[in-house]
Amino acid sequence: MDESAEEPKSDNKEPNFRQHTLFHIKVDPGLKDDNGDQLPRPFTKNQMRKWLKKVRWENNKAEKRKKEKARAKERRREARAANIDLGPSRKSLKKRSLEKSKSNTGIIIDLSFDKLMIEKDRYKVVKQILRCYSINRRSETPLQFYVTSFGDKTKNDISRHNGYENWDITFKETSYLNEFPKEKLFYLTSESENVIESFEEDTYYIIGGLVDHNQHKGLCHKIAVEQGIRHGQLPLNKYVNMKTRKVLTIDHVFEIVLRVCEGVPWKDALLQVLPTRKGAHVCDTTSNDGSYESDN
Repeated sequence: MDESAEEPKSDNKEPNFRQHTLFHIKVDPGLKDDNGDQLPRPFTKNQMRKWLKKVRWENNKAEKRKKEKARAKERRREARAANIDLGPSRKSLKKRSLEKSKSNTGIIIDLSFDKLMIEKDRYKVVKQILRCYSINRRSETPLQFYVTSFGDKTKNDISRHNGYENWDITFKETSYLNEFPKEKLFYLTSESENVIESFEEDTYYIIGGLVDHNQHKGLCHKIAVEQGIRHGQLPLNKYVNMKTRKVLTIDHVFEIVLRVCEGVPWKDALLQVLPTRKGAHVCDTTSNDGSYESDN
């Protein structure tokens, strides 16, 4: 056998696939510990799962937004063809909101509870703030809207929503005590013995930005008392009965305040806002349970 003879080349060449590893990612959002400090590239299974979830989100964010815009455009085209009114566009809503005169009443969402919530519950708070923003910008008399104690954790969570800095919300990193006169503050808390009958002008009503599944019941009331801030609860018991516990989300409380400030009667506002799963109906008996701070 001739040793110099070359081995015949195979015609069945396998494609040269590139072996991708975790180090071939385009964006590395990293992970942060409870103190907000950057963690090294993770090694435990649990950390790796969280980290890869962040990576996938960052890498697919632009493409996902592009597909969402295309779907929305197609829905508008189909609606026009079927003579269906989809309401005002985002662009027209933004223009209208700039022309509206805001109410003299303000709402503050207090985000000083970051350390009491797990990541999933912080995401729920952000989602509810987004809902409040959407409700408020569609109102003819929107409330003044503030978010205080806007820390790094929530800032990181809300940054998933591109352009949040341009929302018609005033974000403050400090406490409401550093931003507003104490005599103009009013904490909405279900444990208060005071029942609200109307909302005052030139007053800022605080909603605790806390989703805790009732683990810290009464915390907002305790804070209001310690800080010497006026406090009160919504008159749920006076107007409606519900099949479930009277636990409302941040956006439910926000919308109830907004509707009443718009001039909607309490009973109508409550029945309009409360979800059907709560089984709300016109009050026929009196109950002492009126909590609404920590729904999920």
